Amino acid sequence: MRGREGFRLVHYSIQGNHLHALVEARDREALGRGMKALGIRFAKAVNRGLRRTGPVVSDRYHAVVLKAPAQVRNALRYVLLNGRRHAAQGREGKRNGLKASVRLDPASSARWFDGWSWRPREEREPPAAPSPTSEPRTWLLAWDGGGGG
Repeated sequence: MRGREGFRLVHYSIQGNHLHALVEARDREALGRGMKALGIRFAKAVNRGLRRTGPVVSDRYHAVVLKAPAQVRNALRYVLLNGRRHAAQGREGKRNGLKASVRLDPASSARWFDGWSWRPREEREPPAAPSPTSEPRTWLLAWDGGGGG
């Protein structure tokens, strides 16, 4: 689901029962069509992997229009590091008051994000697979002022 007319999936993170996504859409109609198509594609992949049929994603989504660089940076961190936060919450404790290190979430587009100010040692090489997402076209998502992590 790299992109379709007026809609682009820029980043994502698949959680246990929902999906976080940063998308660009031309207008409200393109957003609705794109989200529906994304839900269908996601359901097909999940159902194929689990050898089942039926709905996977509800027909609703929560949209927030990002208008400022700080909002975009926070949204990138939230989406791309969400698995890291959940993993840290699942551990019994913290080491020296800090969350233990966690690799980039394999169920997200984090490994293709090139704006990290850090990268785990084992993931310093760019992924061999092509990115399943689209390059951002809006200045806010393409802006690299402050890094994603």
